[in-house]
This record gives sequence, C-alpha cells and structure tokens, in this order.
Amino acid sequence: MSTPSPTALPHWDMSVVFPSLESPEFAAAFTAYVAHIGDLSALFDKRQVDRHDPAPLDDAAVAAADEVIGRFNALLDEARTIGAYISAFVSTNSRDHVAQARMSELRQQSVPMARLSTRFTAWVGSLDVDGLIARSDVARAHAYLLQRTKEEAAHLMSPAEEDLAAELNVVAGAAWGKLHGDVTSQLLVPVEHDGATRELPMSAVRNLASDPDRGVRQSAYRAELAAWERTAVPLAAALNSIKGQVNTTARRRGWASPLDEAIFDASLDGATLDAMMSAARESFGDFRRYLRTKARALGVPTLTWYDLFAPVGASTRAWTYAEAADFIVAQFGTYSARMSDFAARAFRERWIDAEPRSGKRDGAFCMSLRAEESRVFANFKPSYDGMSTLAHELGHGYHNLNLAGRTMLQRQTPMTLAETASIFCETIVRHAALEHVAPDERMGILEAALQGTCQVVMDITSRFLFEREVFDRRRDRELSVDELNDAMLRAQRETYGDGLDTATLHPYMWAMKPHYYSAGRSFYNFPYMFGELFGLGLYARYRSDPAAFTASYDELLSSTGLADAATLAARFGIDIRSPDFWRASLATVRGDIDRFEALVGH
Repeated sequence: MSTPSPTALPHWDMSVVFPSLESPEFAAAFTAYVAHIGDLSALFDKRQVDRHDPAPLDDAAVAAADEVIGRFNALLDEARTIGAYISAFVSTNSRDHVAQARMSELRQQSVPMARLSTRFTAWVGSLDVDGLIARSDVARAHAYLLQRTKEEAAHLMSPAEEDLAAELNVVAGAAWGKLHGDVTSQLLVPVEHDGATRELPMSAVRNLASDPDRGVRQSAYRAELAAWERTAVPLAAALNSIKGQVNTTARRRGWASPLDEAIFDASLDGATLDAMMSAARESFGDFRRYLRTKARALGVPTLTWYDLFAPVGASTRAWTYAEAADFIVAQFGTYSARMSDFAARAFRERWIDAEPRSGKRDGAFCMSLRAEESRVFANFKPSYDGMSTLAHELGHGYHNLNLAGRTMLQRQTPMTLAETASIFCETIVRHAALEHVAPDERMGILEAALQGTCQVVMDITSRFLFEREVFDRRRDRELSVDELNDAMLRAQRETYGDGLDTATLHPYMWAMKPHYYSAGRSFYNFPYMFGELFGLGLYARYRSDPAAFTASYDELLSSTGLADAATLAARFGIDIRSPDFWRASLATVRGDIDRFEALVGH
C-alpha cells in the first residue's frame, strides 16, 4: 500500500506480513495454504472424519481426534492471516483489481474449507464427545467447542447437500454480498451546498451527518437518499437473494427460523434475547425524551433524521488524530499498563487505516491478523466521535491480544461477547473525557455517548424488526424496493416514535447497512445491543471494585470462546436471562439522559 505523507491520516502497514499482493512471498504463502487444504482433506479421508455410525472410543480413535483437531487449528490460523491480508486491500480500495482477483481466488478456496468444516461438524456429531473429553487433554481444552459442534451437527443436511450449498454460496450469497460492497464503496454522490456541487464518496457523505451546519447535514441527507434510490434495484436484488438463500438453508437444516439459528450462533437462548429486548422496549420513552431534549439543544421543534448525529454543546475542539491517539493511550493506562502498551503499539506500528477516501468502504471494524496482531479500519473524523470509534475498535484489538494464547477453535467468540472489550474501552475513554475537558465541552461528550447508545438500543431494534419482517415475508416471494422501504419506515416509527420527525426518516437504511448482506451471519444487530449493555454492566462492576475486576477481566476476554454467554456472565454474578440485569444497565443510561436534560434546560 502507498505510504501517506506525514500530515495525512495513516494507512495501515501490511508490508510486515508480505511485501505486496504480487510478491513471491505472498504467492508462496497462498500456494502453501491451498496445498494444506488438500493435505487436511486427505487426513480427513484417512481418519474417516465425516458422519458415521458410533464406534468404540479406543486409544487409536483418541489419537486420531488429537491429530485432527491440531491440524484443523493450524489451517484455520493460515486462513485467518491470508484472508485478513487480502481484505486489507479490498476494503480500503475496491478498485484495486489485483486485490479483487486475489479475493476471488480466496473465495474459491472457501468451498473446500466449508467442506472441511462441515465434515468436522458431522464427525463430532458422531463421536462420544463426553468420553473423548474424559480421555484427551486436547479434547478437554476444546470441550465447549466440541459440545456446541455436536449440537450443531444435528442441524446438518446430508453431506451431498452441504457440499452443494458450499459451492453455490460462492456464486450466490457471497457474490451478492460482494456486489453490495463494490457498489456502495464506489458510489459517488453529488452534494449541493452554497450553490456548488461536489462529488463525494458515500463514506464522506455520511460523515457530513455530524457537520455542525444544519444546511450541510440536510443537503447530505437528501443527496444520500437520492443516491440510494438510484442504486436501490440491484441492492434489493442482492438482499432478496441473500435472505431467500438463508431461509432455504435454515429450513433444510431443521431450524425453526433464521432467528433461531442466529440465537444459537450468538451463544444465547431465547429467554436471554427476550429479556434484553423487553428491557430495551421499556427504555424507549427515555430515549425519546433524550431526542426531544436534543431538539431543544439544537433549537429545532422536532429532531429530524439528519439531526441525529449533529454535534451539541459549545465545544469547538477538533480532536485531531494525534490528539486522539495520545488521549487513548493515556486513558487506557488508567486501567492497566498492558492495555496502554497495546494501544501505543497499534498507533506506532500503523495497525490503523484512518483516512476516508474514494473506493474505501464506510464504517469501522477490527480484524485479527496473526498471533496478537490486529488491524483497525476506520473513517476518522476529527471529533470526539472519531476518537471514541478508535477506542472502540482498539478494544476489539485488545480482546484479540487476550485471545492470542488460544487455538483458532478456542477463539470462536460469538458476536454477543465480541463487543465486550470494545464497549469497555470506549467507556473508559468517555468517562475520562468527561473529567478532563472544560465544563462547556461536557454536554457535547455526554450527548455523543447518548447518541451512540440510542443507536445501539433504538436503531438496532428497528433493524432487528426490519430483518425479522423481511425473513418472514421472503418465504413467499421477493420484496420490491418500495416494500423494503415501507418495512424499514415501519420499524423506525415503532422505535423512534415521537422522538423524530416521521417525515424525515431513512427508508434506505437496508441499502446502506452491510450487515444485512451476509448469507453466513443473519441478524447482525441484536449482538451489538447485548455487547453495549453487557459492557456497561461490566464497567459498573469495575468502578465498584477495580482491583478484583482487573484481576479477572483479561481472563474473561481470553475465555469468550470457551463457554456460553450465560456461564461467563455468571462469573460476575450476572443473570442475563433476567430483565433486571438489562434494566440496571439501561438505568445508567437513564441517569445520563437526566444529566443531559438538566444541562440543556427546558
């Protein structure tokens, strides 16, 4: 990747892995990876890793299981690094034809990898798992994974059907997802302001939602909706195809619905989801009160969609990237030197790609690269929100650091627990900012935090309601663009209520959010709410007893692939199946809303 100038926002450094996508080193590693897929397939054949009748668990069977688990872990480790390396180029420049070609080649290898995964699952389903755990140290270290896999095996189709599904996904769900990523990242949007028109990438247009000038925000909002309208037909085709595919495979695998499958994937149960969503609905009145208070702070009668991310408060502080980096490193140090050193290394060694630019996708994420290394993707804007996003994504990286000693099968953390460290780190920075800034800046930081939590509770509820409706209706037929828009607007009205001007909602949120465009992960929404509220609950425990919390928290992060969410939560005396826990987390948010309302006045 090109090296930015010293004054530019940084691009991440991937040269420490391979010199380039066209280098002999990368070619050798990719060739070796493909060969190792074949080697593992041959081992699976030799060890009869597939669905079979129960067989005696003798010493040879135990030794075979140890070998299979070890070799599968090693291949998954290779896949992680190769996949992250290629993704680093595609996600930052979808016009990079070399990267797109390598990604296409990688997707072809996803078919034999999916076959291996399916064979492994079917094989575990045929084993005496409890007996194996009792006799093997390797199996005992992977006990939770093996027990979950045995349950998952009950939902497999026949080997031939699973094989066909893996092949078809490359030219079906994955291809539709790629279309969405390519179209949205390359979308140039004409934005009018002060009599002039500029063409901006969609990521830059969405950043204008937080511009202090209401005219700029309104113009960007209108331009964004117009751009989504122009591209809605292919995106609707992509969404319909993906949801149709997931409906079909979920039914054929014996799941009652894609939601039931998603709950299992999240290491939750229906009682936990119902408890959390029930508490969230109870809190809507408080969040609508926050939105009405923000409208007063902005001097408008009712908040519109393009006011949601408007800055509030007297602060004019820009929070440059360098300032954000220094602040994050310093405040992470108030928790532990280990967390601070991790963040300092990420900034120093250019693990972060921060510059918004044409061809780069919108949003932010963190991906594990190798060992303790991660890479953080961001579209940084010089604001508190930009800094908060960096802290959040670095929290994911800190989680990866704590998982570094685990095998790849042990690292399989569900989305619900994947947000644990990110919310915790984001909260550390927020509380520190509120203490360190001038009084007239506190309102802005407090509002920014409420803005984020409102998105995680109210907006994510709207996305959940929308996705559930689409899955239900897609069983019968495809939905038109207008029907998708209507479904999204219904979900937004049900959640935001009188907190927003219903004439200025966002009917195309289904087109914008990449989370909808994955055949491998449905309902990519409620886990964020779980992570936010669970993280807030853990932070409250930390504040009440820092020493005891710090002594066990890193181990908790290291164990997120070793037990279900309820078991891990119980270590901290938390019952996530009770609405009371979720109400307590939301009560802390209500307190912030009360403080914000007092600052704004009536």
